Amino acid sequence: MSATVRGATARADSKPARGLGGGDLLRQAIRMTARDWRAGELTMLLLALVLAVAALSSVGFLADRLHQGLERDARRMIAADFIVRADHPVDPQFAAQARALGLRTASTAIFPSMINSTGAQPVSRLAAIKAVSPGYPLRGALRIAAAPGAADHPAHSIPPPGTAWVDQALLDALKLHVGDTVKVGNRSFTIGAVITREFDRGFSFVNFSPRLMLRADEVQSTGLITFGSRVTYRLLVAGADAAVARFAQFAHDRVDGGKMRGVALESLQDGQPQVRQTLDRAGHFLTLVSLLTALLAAVAIAMAAYRYMRRHLDSCAAMRCLGVSQAALRALFTLEFAGLGLIGGALGVALGYLGHLALLTWLGSLIDVALPQPTLWPAFEGIAAGLVLLLGFALPPLLPLTRVPPVRVLRREWGDAGRTAWAAYALGIALFAALLIVAAGELKLGGIVAGGFAGGLLVFACIARFALWGAARVVRSERVNAGIGWRYALASLERRSSASALQITALGIGLMCLLLIAMTRNDLVEGWRKSTPPDAPNEFIIDIQPDQRDAVTQYLGAHGVPGTALAPMVRGRLVAINGKPVNPDSFKGEDARRLVDREFNLSYTTELPEDNRIAAGTWYGDTSTPQISIEQGLAKLINVKPGDVLRFDVTGLQVDAPVTSVRKLDWGTFKVNFFVLMPPAVLQDFPATFITSFYLPQDKQSTLDGLITAYPNLTAIDTGPILAQIQRVLQQVIGAVQFLFAFTLAAGVLVLYAALAGTRDERMRESALLRALGASHRQVRAVQIAEFVAVGALAGLMAAIGAQVIGWVLATRVFEFYLSFDPWLLPAGIAAGVACAGVGGWLSLRHVLARPALQSLRDA
Repeated sequence: MSATVRGATARADSKPARGLGGGDLLRQAIRMTARDWRAGELTMLLLALVLAVAALSSVGFLADRLHQGLERDARRMIAADFIVRADHPVDPQFAAQARALGLRTASTAIFPSMINSTGAQPVSRLAAIKAVSPGYPLRGALRIAAAPGAADHPAHSIPPPGTAWVDQALLDALKLHVGDTVKVGNRSFTIGAVITREFDRGFSFVNFSPRLMLRADEVQSTGLITFGSRVTYRLLVAGADAAVARFAQFAHDRVDGGKMRGVALESLQDGQPQVRQTLDRAGHFLTLVSLLTALLAAVAIAMAAYRYMRRHLDSCAAMRCLGVSQAALRALFTLEFAGLGLIGGALGVALGYLGHLALLTWLGSLIDVALPQPTLWPAFEGIAAGLVLLLGFALPPLLPLTRVPPVRVLRREWGDAGRTAWAAYALGIALFAALLIVAAGELKLGGIVAGGFAGGLLVFACIARFALWGAARVVRSERVNAGIGWRYALASLERRSSASALQITALGIGLMCLLLIAMTRNDLVEGWRKSTPPDAPNEFIIDIQPDQRDAVTQYLGAHGVPGTALAPMVRGRLVAINGKPVNPDSFKGEDARRLVDREFNLSYTTELPEDNRIAAGTWYGDTSTPQISIEQGLAKLINVKPGDVLRFDVTGLQVDAPVTSVRKLDWGTFKVNFFVLMPPAVLQDFPATFITSFYLPQDKQSTLDGLITAYPNLTAIDTGPILAQIQRVLQQVIGAVQFLFAFTLAAGVLVLYAALAGTRDERMRESALLRALGASHRQVRAVQIAEFVAVGALAGLMAAIGAQVIGWVLATRVFEFYLSFDPWLLPAGIAAGVACAGVGGWLSLRHVLARPALQSLRDA
């Protein structure tokens, strides 16, 4: 070692270089940043960073505003401070206890029914009737107007006797005006006002229908509530927070643990639970898209930083030889990348704010409240995320440069310094996993994505190393007649195995994320967009009493709907499985708890419905003994299999029967189906109502008006408008998902480019050396093609398998929808990997064969 180098080494290891104090470090870092920016070295890093922060902050701003709006409007969104909800009249003890605590109370009852206009040609429409008591609403205000389009104002009372308030949709459907008369069951009411705003309307199936509101003390006179009617009763409570808390404790003590069946409690946090559920599911998917965008950005940043490090090897070596210490180098890189992180974070936050405005546009009718402006917290989170991504994935490749002696750097020797990079990567991955969980807002979704990311990195890297080692030995074998292209390409990949494995892993992770988001998006969107078949039933008639069966069938047959089958419905509660009592607390899943907490619609038949098939067990043959055929989803939900014995409470009597078959239903047919079927001998002696469904052309919708006029207790449900409303809402969610998917797609493109560009310099040098040693253009091209095919195929195969595994976990654990195995995903992944690698390789090496080898070697 020369004296000069020894002196430089001694000075570098003993103390910082002179002239690099705090101010000098900052100025030098600014000069380095400006130089690297002009040279285009930071473009990839900045783009990846901006995309990640924009995706995370756009969802963050949206969630922040929703949270603020829901908290602000929670009381008026449930019209109270606390609610006791039941499928039967609420126990009077609840109201008595509320009054004893000095709280105000009111009550509502909501149910669907047909409403008729009066006149020479009456028109019938399904409406969501809401009966309210004096004092409603306890919080917020119902807004009404004197006529459609007129200025609205708060309603200071409930509808006067003999008067009903309706929304404009019902007026338009019945072709009526304010002041006209509408028939509700056995009563006629004068339309007194138009409802313009009803905060606690909810988002349930019945509330998609137009609203009609009347006084609670006039419902009985309509004759609409009979046995089997589906009515939701609510007791509204409001008052001082301390008194509400005591009442809530009283209510929970009486209801929790299944002590009271069919009763549920709603607090401020549960306002509009149906809206929350819809938004939560959409939010989960939007969050998944933003997390995958951040994940892709992390990979792109790591690959871009790796190439940055390789290209700055000589400059770092020169600085070390000139006496710049390890601490000074670390400080320079930290300052440069911290500044880049702040700039990228600020740009990403600004783009994210604009992005969340676009999301709000798509989700506009779902969020039917004026939202407050977001806080600064999502902006801080976005900038912090950018710094974590940059410092966690960009600095690790640079740390070894600050630790090795100058001579080692100049000779391209790393020694043991690479261990520092791996330790830094481990810390960065841990911080990034924590970031994903925090950004997801829940452990399950964030944990699955973070675990899939970490597992994918580890598994993909191991598979890539082993595959390259094995493939190189196979092609070197004398028994394998591999061409020179494959032999040299695989040997080259194995020779730089670490860089090759990193490239394949990055390419695989990027493709996996793109395949995963495309796959789950397509399945989710298709599930949401699943519409009624052209000839599927679009009309349902429920609440048919036993003595009305023949008349209803004859009427429908005479009006062009012959052969209509009526299915019996018997209400019963599941009370025990295999002799063990069950209640909502017996199950962990929210869906299972909700199902067990209400009555089931049981039915009986001797024939297996034509759109059902047996998935397990056998259809009952002996119809004289108690048996149960249960729907597959319900069986899985409550963990029931053939052989288990279920006990139902039907009108106070116990019915025990073994499960003999599990049925798979096609709910998309919209035919009448039931979760539980039994032989007629078991249920036919219990009180029952009947239901039927049929297809009715659009031009014959008025056919049912005469039937409803003759039998006002019947409820006809036209699923066409309801499904159209659902589809409109879901279309908005889909639009928001597709908008955010653009961030992921852009990040994925960056990853693919960064992964292929990471080893571009080495491939250019090797190609130039081959040409200098006499290889023909055809041979060099064969080597390049073989290398890109090997890299792309391996990355694509791993990506397809990883996407299928993680997608299945997400579908079953988070989104709760079925994700079918796609046999075309493997070839599609391999083809995508080869295509990406091929296109990227051609773009990076297309000039190598067109210019002299010496020039390529100088540039490399």
